Amino acid sequence: MRFTKMEGLGNDYIYLNCLERTPADLPALAVRLSDRHFGVGADGLICIRPGRTGDFTMEMYNADGSRGAMCGNGIRCVGKYVYDRGLTSKTCLTVDTDAGPRELELHVADGRVDQVTVHMGAVRVEAAVQAEAAGESFRVVPVSAGNPHGVIFCQDPEKISLELLGPLLECAPVLGERRNIEFVSCPDRTHLSLRVWERGSGITLACGTGACAAFGAALAERRCGNRVEARLPGGVLTLEQQGENILMTGPARTVFEGELE
Repeated sequence: MRFTKMEGLGNDYIYLNCLERTPADLPALAVRLSDRHFGVGADGLICIRPGRTGDFTMEMYNADGSRGAMCGNGIRCVGKYVYDRGLTSKTCLTVDTDAGPRELELHVADGRVDQVTVHMGAVRVEAAVQAEAAGESFRVVPVSAGNPHGVIFCQDPEKISLELLGPLLECAPVLGERRNIEFVSCPDRTHLSLRVWERGSGITLACGTGACAAFGAALAERRCGNRVEARLPGGVLTLEQQGENILMTGPARTVFEGELE
């Protein structure tokens, strides 16, 4: 079976066309292929299946084989994949996910998708809690953005020991379930800066749902306006609030293609 490596802001996934057939044991396949030394190398595996109620379905696995309900960078690449390969001629389509359907607007340049706007839906922000990790106490804002997040506002995310604190906070008992963890600064009302620890994948260069979670928490605490640029190590996402819906716009890029033995 052929595969395609794609990335959105360096958040990279291996894509399989599963519209007609699907390999066996996808969790184990995700682990094997995601390995950056003995596999293809990626933050996870995404299978494109026929739509349940929409045009297509995204089925996502993290690098450790665990299932992910939603992936903001990954779904932008799904839109590019299906359009660039002639699987659809639509520039507005719906992709089903385990977190529900998401609408995509494809921005095409020279016959190829360059940027994608995703209607990410509403985020649910809960009351902040105190979580303990490595002898420190952190104020964590639990947020649901299709999957669970914990947002921590700080002065400078670059100075955070994410490789130490990420796995500890991900499993903090006070948060109730494993969560992606975002360390976020708000230098002004139109910009966010963040770094992300993704459950099941570790430190990633970008996280679309994490950026939306950070934006939702910042909005709830009146730290920003209704349109921001969110800067992550892999690049910038544009986020805009429209009613209860968050629109996320960012790039999608094909890296290379190959064939599985």
